[in-house]
Amino acid sequence: MELGPIREQIDRLDRDIVELLNRRLSLAAEIGKVKRNLGGQIYVAEREDAVLRKVTSQNQGPIKNEALRAIYREIMSAAIALEKPLLVAYLGPEASNTHAAALKKFGASVDYHAMATVSDIFTAVEKGETDHAVIPIENSTEGSVREALDSFVESDLKIVAQIYLEINHALISNSSLESIARVYSKDQALAQCRHWLQRHLPHAQLIDAPSTSRAVQIAKLEPGAAAVAGELAAEHYGVPIVERNIQDKADNTTRFFVLGRRASGPVGEGKDITSLLVSLGDEAASHSGALLKMLMPLAERGINLSKIESRPSKKRPWDYYFFLDVTGHYDDPPMRDAISELKRFCPMVKWLGSYPAVG
Repeated sequence: MELGPIREQIDRLDRDIVELLNRRLSLAAEIGKVKRNLGGQIYVAEREDAVLRKVTSQNQGPIKNEALRAIYREIMSAAIALEKPLLVAYLGPEASNTHAAALKKFGASVDYHAMATVSDIFTAVEKGETDHAVIPIENSTEGSVREALDSFVESDLKIVAQIYLEINHALISNSSLESIARVYSKDQALAQCRHWLQRHLPHAQLIDAPSTSRAVQIAKLEPGAAAVAGELAAEHYGVPIVERNIQDKADNTTRFFVLGRRASGPVGEGKDITSLLVSLGDEAASHSGALLKMLMPLAERGINLSKIESRPSKKRPWDYYFFLDVTGHYDDPPMRDAISELKRFCPMVKWLGSYPAVG
């Protein structure tokens, strides 16, 4: 077949696609006007989830659903930008894994603001300085980010969405592998590459940095230094990649939360997750079965527990908070009943948010 007629068909389709996209975005701009008049939220996680589910269910190929979702995220990002300028904070600096996760969720059309600490991020959203924020919460290899968990104790922010990002670490340096004497990175990133570093750089000093991006900035200027970070950081700061995919486990994934001042509505059909913060207080000290008692109101109503983690309350010795992830939305009647029962014997039962299960 000749290429000319095929390319002409593609050109015609491109014109149609551009016209349809602009028509779609014009409608999104109208929705934005209505939302502003009613005081509604611009980013609505459950609506995003519904759109992505619908378009992938209609997909007959050859495009893969993952690619289709990526395309539609950018379409929705452009739509959000037309509805209202949206500012999203993230744990920086630029090109960090959290930045990559924020881009995956919100696309390239919204505004981003890098912040130095998780505490700063919570404060910025609470004060309305940013609309939303993205923070790392746990890694499949190294577990939870403790600072992030502890920040929920005093905050009234809600988890409105989650993001799962596959983390592929690279060794980044202006020096050759043989001449690297120091390796900088965030403690969790170094831990995720521990065995590779022991095999290939057994004599190198491993040095903790505030973030993977900051590690690349240091490695760029310091002879004999390298960083463990993502390829986005290497590209952003213009530092060569010495080795790719140095993480010890192939399925290295980090979970991130999107924070907001208002909760997300239900997706339904069992596709929501609810996060709770529960304290047993004196109940834990006086009853050996206190933890089981805490879980029974959930189990009796068929609510599945997908995560439980304890953290010291820091108020008195051996007093703990429990972070729970359970299936369902806060507004589901069984969930309401279970939480009501928990409140009868737990001094603290705090709803952290309900959000779509997919990320």
